[in-house]
Amino acid sequence: MKSALSSCAGPARNVYWHTGAVADEARAHQFGHAPLTLWLTGLSGAGKSTLAYALEKRLYETCQRCAVLDGDNLRHHLNHDLGFTEADRTENLRRAAEVARLMNDVGLIVVTAFISPLRSDRQMAREIIGADRFVEVHVCTALDVCEARDPKGLYARARGGQIPQFTGVSSPYEAPVAPSLQLDTGAMALPVATAALHAHMSAWLDTRQPETVR
Repeated sequence: MKSALSSCAGPARNVYWHTGAVADEARAHQFGHAPLTLWLTGLSGAGKSTLAYALEKRLYETCQRCAVLDGDNLRHHLNHDLGFTEADRTENLRRAAEVARLMNDVGLIVVTAFISPLRSDRQMAREIIGADRFVEVHVCTALDVCEARDPKGLYARARGGQIPQFTGVSSPYEAPVAPSLQLDTGAMALPVATAALHAHMSAWLDTRQPETVR
């Protein structure tokens, strides 16, 4: 933890980090679980948001504190000023990772749903959130399945030249090299994929629970 008197890194001056009075272990004991961020990455239409909200519902039903950060939802408010250039997409993910880190700091389980096509951007998110709290999940649904679904009509518009730099069509997607988990929603029904994600998350948490929670 940073000292309350240590200055923050970066260009801001006369800005100091204030350390709270509640220890991470105390939050984990109260909530019954350690914090983490499940970073769901994959093509548009892969099923990231559907999975994220299905898991949130399951966690809510078992009284586990959870929040979903959905890419489209953040662009309605926090990131409404950003476009879809490479620089803007990086900034979109940087802000999302910072929010996830803050939510982890108060003890929450965070589930994100972002295409996040570049490995460098996902590595940036890992570094912001912390490797000990970051679990990369590749929703590896095939492009042809995603395009056949096309729930938002984006692929059709991208194929028609109406959306430039669209991931999977005119912009690349860099698949994770070694994700913590892979889920193909083209081959798995939603309840099965949700159960697999929940089981993976639970196993991860079991290895990181403080002694007071076990």
